[in-house]
Amino acid sequence: MSETAERHRELGAFLRSRRARITPVEAGLPSTGRRRTPGLRREELALLAGMSATWYTYLEQGREIRASDQVLDALATALRLAPHERDHLFQLAGRAPAADIPDVEPLAPEVAAVPLLLQPHPAYVIDGTYDVLSHNAATEEVFPRLVTEDGRRPNFVRWVFLEPLAREVLVDWEPEARGLLARVRTLAGGHPGDPRYARLVDELHEGSPEVRDWWPRFEVEARRGGRKRLRSPGRGVVTYDYTAFHVAGQPERTLVIYAETGGSGE
Repeated sequence: MSETAERHRELGAFLRSRRARITPVEAGLPSTGRRRTPGLRREELALLAGMSATWYTYLEQGREIRASDQVLDALATALRLAPHERDHLFQLAGRAPAADIPDVEPLAPEVAAVPLLLQPHPAYVIDGTYDVLSHNAATEEVFPRLVTEDGRRPNFVRWVFLEPLAREVLVDWEPEARGLLARVRTLAGGHPGDPRYARLVDELHEGSPEVRDWWPRFEVEARRGGRKRLRSPGRGVVTYDYTAFHVAGQPERTLVIYAETGGSGE
């Protein structure tokens, strides 16, 4: 067995061991009765870490896939790793511990569990960069391909501007996208030098001609609730009202809840 293959195998074993030691109650997840195995299920950990269950399974199986610093940090948070355990996780993944990740307080398990409790209403928790920190199944139904197979944490800004399907789903794509970009600029302006915003803005500029056109206009806008029209396969256009709530003590983390108000029959 090669050194790389052995390291991938060790990474999978390490992840399994840490997953097994966290109970659903400790993670803030709803109780689902008796379980055959201790700890979290793979799909539960993937949900808490904001990634595809399939991709996480590949990682735990020791397949030769490369995890980004962002993905590893999300796993470390979801697994509640101590600093030395987090360093070990990065080393097993073949990466040095990320030095440029801001010291951001992890999302509390009880907050991460809220979207699950709100099913079947689409609900999710986002941070200032629109990374999706927690979401439920209904969110993936109304925003298809929000969760990708590359293991990256879902991000609504990337989805709107870089996922072609978003232009079909969002009936009013241009005003929605333009308002979203204005909110990103507002938030980024409050964090000069924060590498998370710099990386996001660079990626948007690289992949979206609209961002390259609109960003120099310096439009700003505050986060708020509102109404969206979303195109759903088999249902046509469905209208949702959505409301945003800031997480107590963490004003840049926001719980967003959608309520269906009607369909157009399109």
